[in-house]
Amino acid sequence: MSNPAKPPRNGSGKAHHDMGDEGYMEPDELVPAMDDVQADHGALGADDEGAGVDDSKHKVDDLDEEHNEPIVIREDTNADDSVKLYLQQIGRIKLLTAEEEIALAKGIAEGNETAKKKLIQANLRLVVSIAKKYIGRGLSFLDLIQEGNLGLIRAAEKFDYKRGFKFSTYATWWIQQSITRGIADKSRIIRLPVHMIETISKVKRANRELTLQLGRQPTREELAGHLDISMSKLRLALKATQSTISIETPLKTKDDQSTISDFLVDENMEDPDSQVSNDSLVSELDGILNTLRPRERDVIKLRFGLKDGNKRTLEEIGQLFGVSRERVRQIETRALNKLRRLCRSNQSIRSLKNYLSQ
Repeated sequence: MSNPAKPPRNGSGKAHHDMGDEGYMEPDELVPAMDDVQADHGALGADDEGAGVDDSKHKVDDLDEEHNEPIVIREDTNADDSVKLYLQQIGRIKLLTAEEEIALAKGIAEGNETAKKKLIQANLRLVVSIAKKYIGRGLSFLDLIQEGNLGLIRAAEKFDYKRGFKFSTYATWWIQQSITRGIADKSRIIRLPVHMIETISKVKRANRELTLQLGRQPTREELAGHLDISMSKLRLALKATQSTISIETPLKTKDDQSTISDFLVDENMEDPDSQVSNDSLVSELDGILNTLRPRERDVIKLRFGLKDGNKRTLEEIGQLFGVSRERVRQIETRALNKLRRLCRSNQSIRSLKNYLSQ
């Protein structure tokens, strides 16, 4: 194969492209940890309830063994035919010897793109082995593989064979981190920063610990004190844990096919009662204004914004009718006097006045 096998996109299918240096551990930070055969996921700060990192410890040697075994997908992974085809393709790629790995790493250091592709191809099974451990975290198996592949690419670019580590050991960290960051970014409807995901996970863990110690649910003050964080930060983390649901979620009733959106009030729209009242008000106002002369009626409507909601000045109205500002004022005064007299003598208009004053 001349190019690295690519998993077909499905579902959200969007790769996590934010793979810059920011937010990732550099090789110098990884070196001390590589002496330990266990990759401690807990150091990344999330628990099994969060969208972040698995607390369980996967031995690098175990991952290497899986990497060399045929890939078997359980029935509950819901892998479709295209995913199975991808797995078959990468299963046929020859694994590298230690000497071949070093030779490719040297080529990558010299800018050889073909060497980088070969190193990536030979380790695609490692990504699948790691991705399987994150099934059920909010991303499809296919998306987990895609995220892991991006971490693998990053590892191939950063790998330094001179440090004496196997590439699979080094790449495991990048793959895990890429997958967990992808989960944190994409599994929520509302995206939360990774540092907030980590804080939420710590709060959940502290809540479990204190519940066991105290025999009851801890108070917010006790949680904040246990974590040594401010109350405002704790409140923010607790608020972020609130789940969201689609407004198109159907109501679980036997005969009703309604969704939640059917019962939400659109504040930008009038309710039926208000609409009827407003229509009645407009009708009565038109009836009152029709007692005025056409010019008087137009002046009142323009002055009080009854035509389009925009109130006009005397100067603006004068320009529209080709008369002076003073003449418009006189017309307005005469029209208002007529309306006042009408209000005093007409019972329905007095009722309208009471309605407007409510």
